[in-house]
Amino acid sequence: MLRNETLLVLALSLGASGVSALISFLGALTRPEGLKAQAATLNGSHAPGRPWLDLAWQLFGIATALVPVALVAHLLLRERVGGLRALGCDRRRPGFDLGRGTALAAVIGGSGLLLYLGARAAGFNLTVVPEALPDVWWKFPVLIASAVQNAVLEEVIVVGYLLRRLGQLGWTPPAALAASAVLRGSYHLYQGIGGFVGNMVMGVIFVLLYRRWGRVGPLIAAHALIDIVAFLGYALLAGRVDWLPTL
Repeated sequence: MLRNETLLVLALSLGASGVSALISFLGALTRPEGLKAQAATLNGSHAPGRPWLDLAWQLFGIATALVPVALVAHLLLRERVGGLRALGCDRRRPGFDLGRGTALAAVIGGSGLLLYLGARAAGFNLTVVPEALPDVWWKFPVLIASAVQNAVLEEVIVVGYLLRRLGQLGWTPPAALAASAVLRGSYHLYQGIGGFVGNMVMGVIFVLLYRRWGRVGPLIAAHALIDIVAFLGYALLAGRVDWLPTL
């Protein structure tokens, strides 16, 4: 039952995203132009020229992406372990979560940017376009909401839930760490080899810190801050600085 439950949760969320990213990467790899001449857009418009309809689609996408998290909370409540509190996704230690998360974001974010620039220069990565939204009043709030949604979904599913279930299924700690890291890398493969490797390394670090702290809260804070800086930074700097790649 636990094995089937885990497979279904992944099939409804980031496991499916991993397969989609692999197909996308193979498509990019077989195009005549090099990877860095192609773009991977993270937050794009769903209804160009129709801002209110676009906003509705953006909010719909963010809300539905969090349904697997609600499912995990429901499953953990049925397990009588307190729902997401069992994973450390709660408001019991906000100072701890934000403090550790901010420090972690500074380290991971800076090294991740350098890895991306190096991988793209070497031709192993697509040009990542963090946002391509129209210049409307809801642009920055939607980008922030998207960053938080990414953080909650990934850290709850790929770290807290997956490690709990794999442990219950008898996986050794190193095997569970490897599975979590490979899964995290897989659904970033649409960005290229750099995105895959960089996120695998991030996955290893996040699993080790989760086991040390016993909470996904700091990981969610770190991930959200990394994405917020990436999304808003690109919106503000793209085309204005030479070191930031654009297409």
